[in-house]
Amino acid sequence: MNTTEEFSKLNNPSHYQFESVDCYLCGEDDNEFLLVGEEDLTGKEGEFQYVTCKSCGLAYQNPRVAPEQIKDFYDSEYIAHRKKKDWGVLTPLYEKAMSKHDRDKDKLISKYVKLNSNSKVLDIGCAVGTFLLHLKDKYNCKISGVDFKDDLSFPRFNEIDFHCGLLYEQENIEENSYDLITMWHFLEHCYSPMESLKKARTLLNDGGKLIIEVPRLDSLSYKIFKEKWPGVQAPQHTVMFDKEHFVSMAEKAGFKVTKYLPYGAFPPYFYLFAGAYFKIFGKGMDLDKVLAPYFIGQLIMKPFLLFENKLNLAMQTIVCEKA
Repeated sequence: MNTTEEFSKLNNPSHYQFESVDCYLCGEDDNEFLLVGEEDLTGKEGEFQYVTCKSCGLAYQNPRVAPEQIKDFYDSEYIAHRKKKDWGVLTPLYEKAMSKHDRDKDKLISKYVKLNSNSKVLDIGCAVGTFLLHLKDKYNCKISGVDFKDDLSFPRFNEIDFHCGLLYEQENIEENSYDLITMWHFLEHCYSPMESLKKARTLLNDGGKLIIEVPRLDSLSYKIFKEKWPGVQAPQHTVMFDKEHFVSMAEKAGFKVTKYLPYGAFPPYFYLFAGAYFKIFGKGMDLDKVLAPYFIGQLIMKPFLLFENKLNLAMQTIVCEKA
């Protein structure tokens, strides 16, 4: 299938600008069609093509939305930026769930890194920084964050040593200085994932750990939902990683993967719920209306979710150190 011809048939607004991109892993430009994704969560316009590299097998978006336009897809509706704070009677449940996510990140990293008041932590794609603030409160460690959004705001955000822009363009972050660098659902958004990984390597000190979580393409939820899999999240997700290519990219960037986990801190239940919603109702999820069904479904599925770390439902994590 000619991917250029297929892309020309897609329904996209005329003001969208696209650019072709070579494979992020091997650099080749020969690929084959994989699927068409949409912005299912918010319902924004557009159809976005994903391909598989014929040389190495990496799945990625091609052509992709031009860099100067991708920010438009990270607006006030983007849940990680926590712009909306009033969820009515469900606000306590929502805040509890978001807080639990930060605690689950901490629970995961604490198995591999022992933080204290001398530790320096850098979170790439930090959004409003609640995870970093959690670590500061618990360990009194020094916290830094990077995010390409310049209008982030949240209580105590000023306590974070924040660097705005793309990771690989940062010049004012001290090299060989961080005990822990985290990328929680950042790498699949990155327009130059290999450059970001190589930059992270220069910032990590000897003996430090890089911990990365991304959606897993070769997972049960992808097999069920295919193009409606929340891990597609077009056009924000530029790359979709299976286990093989996730590990390969980290190793090619100069890391040794010391631990591979078929799960992460992000709740796989969200992918099951959202994938089912997109399959049944199509794109455009009104979070105000689905928040109650979401929590009810989570309660019903609780016995099943007790085994989520063993079921390869949606997420994957690697723990790395300098090779």
